[in-house]
Amino acid sequence: AMEKSRPLWDNPLQFIFACISYAVGLGNVWRFPYLCQMYGGGGFLIPYLIMLVAEGMPLLYLELAVGQRMRQGSIGAWKIISPYLCGVGVASVVVSFFLSMYYNVINAWAFWYLFHSFQDPLPWATCPLNINHTGYEEECEKTSSTQYFWYRQTLNISPSLETSGSVQWEQALCLTLAWLVVYLCILRGTQSTGKVVYVTASLPYCVLIIYLIRGLTLHGALNGLIYMFTPKLEQLSNPKAWISAATQIFFSLGLGFGSLIAFASYNEPSNNCERHAVIVSLINSTTSIFASIVTFSIYGFKATFNYESCISKMILLLMNAFDLEEGSLTADNLSEMKDYLMATHPREYAQLLPQLKNCSLEAELDTAVQGTGLAFIVYSEAIKNMEVPQLYSVLYFVMLLMLGIGSMLGNTAAILTPLTDSKAIAARFPKEVISGAVCFFNCVIGLIFTMEAGNYWFDIFNDYAATLSLLLIVLVETIAVCYIYGIRRFEKDLHTMIGHKPNWYWKIMWTFASPLLIISLFIFYLSDYILTGALQYQAWDATQGQLVTKDYPSYALALIGLLVAASTMCIPLGALVTFIRKRLERESVSTI
Repeated sequence: AMEKSRPLWDNPLQFIFACISYAVGLGNVWRFPYLCQMYGGGGFLIPYLIMLVAEGMPLLYLELAVGQRMRQGSIGAWKIISPYLCGVGVASVVVSFFLSMYYNVINAWAFWYLFHSFQDPLPWATCPLNINHTGYEEECEKTSSTQYFWYRQTLNISPSLETSGSVQWEQALCLTLAWLVVYLCILRGTQSTGKVVYVTASLPYCVLIIYLIRGLTLHGALNGLIYMFTPKLEQLSNPKAWISAATQIFFSLGLGFGSLIAFASYNEPSNNCERHAVIVSLINSTTSIFASIVTFSIYGFKATFNYESCISKMILLLMNAFDLEEGSLTADNLSEMKDYLMATHPREYAQLLPQLKNCSLEAELDTAVQGTGLAFIVYSEAIKNMEVPQLYSVLYFVMLLMLGIGSMLGNTAAILTPLTDSKAIAARFPKEVISGAVCFFNCVIGLIFTMEAGNYWFDIFNDYAATLSLLLIVLVETIAVCYIYGIRRFEKDLHTMIGHKPNWYWKIMWTFASPLLIISLFIFYLSDYILTGALQYQAWDATQGQLVTKDYPSYALALIGLLVAASTMCIPLGALVTFIRKRLERESVSTI
């Protein structure tokens, strides 16, 4: 089974591109900059790089080595190590299936924004007029044009999870298109995926370089970069900074999904998986830092633009209210003039007070946004204020699509490889039919996320479908290789494959440091869920034009429990089924 004939990558470079295309995803662009912002700017790089060495590289190497040695997808690979571990592979497939169900919705949104990027002006640049054409839409006036376009015109979001609403046909068509693109990319297995990954891995870097050049020339970009690179070292004593660093490394490399094992199973047996593990993890982390520089230059521009707009509005308001001379009120003397006007005209100033704001550049830069909020609101806010916004909008959403599709190729490989490895399925159906059935099934279920309450369901899957499950999967994987398969046996396998045994660093990390880190993360997340009490979500209130916090209804809590249990329970159930089957086989042999 280990040396079975299977299609291979054309060359080692193609395999590296496939891993980079999968691992370098949206998390590098929209989550890492947020964590930098939250946990001490440049200071966050310290725990991040430590976790890369202690957790990221060793676990990536372990998964690549297992896939390459066993020449099977996740289910088959762990079954070879021990029949009792068949549930580990099944759990990986279940998690990848959950991820595929909702992840492609991001690509659908990217398509939607891309199609609207060719309009002049951009549809999110200004608020639309109301029905009577007497003013702007009331909801848009209470928020911003970019938030209105996202929440109302893209999602048409309902006020709560309980109000599910109907399927939005425009989003449903975009989702169908996203799945059609994925299907065409995976149609011929490694033959088609191998060609696509060159584009999905390299194009985002071209766009990021263009954005970096443009970003650094924007007014206020320097403010964002100073904010990013000024280390707040007091955050190093915050355990959440270390937990976030470990989690970011863990998820951005895509550990535990089975995709890396699936990709590595198509390698030549003599491929140097150690070198590839180091290359992929370093490129992944460098991309995160590079994307942060681009993001913070955009942040700086947006924050400076908002700050200067706020100052201009305050100056205009005070000059009109107190009939001041042109040029007497400037950004430099605004604070002193406010104090002077308050002292000399207390009654008039008191009437004006509700309209006055304290404009602060620091406060603008402190506004932390992650996920879809960063990708579809903050970036589109910055793009609309650039010169030739249509060009930068098209470039940006093409980049998002490349990152999203690259990750989807890995997710679908994690599901399809074990299915095509199964003789029972592969004998009955050709690869194209199996791929088509998986894509079609995921697309139909994904229509839930295109409903008016779809974004709330998206958040549930995004927050709870993978976190605890993946930690448990990778913990069992590490223990299985080191203590069930045996570290010495694994050393011999690596010597056979790459020509030398792993050094002391890899062995210490596999046997001690990485499992300890995963256990710590697992305990933290478990206690965090318990201590949080009632689980809550952010709902859009159209009357206020902002997000409000609400408690999850009981059926949503039941689904959250089901999502966590569906994958984690595969591991003990797989072991139990194997034990019962072996017991029955022994009994039947003894009776004969």
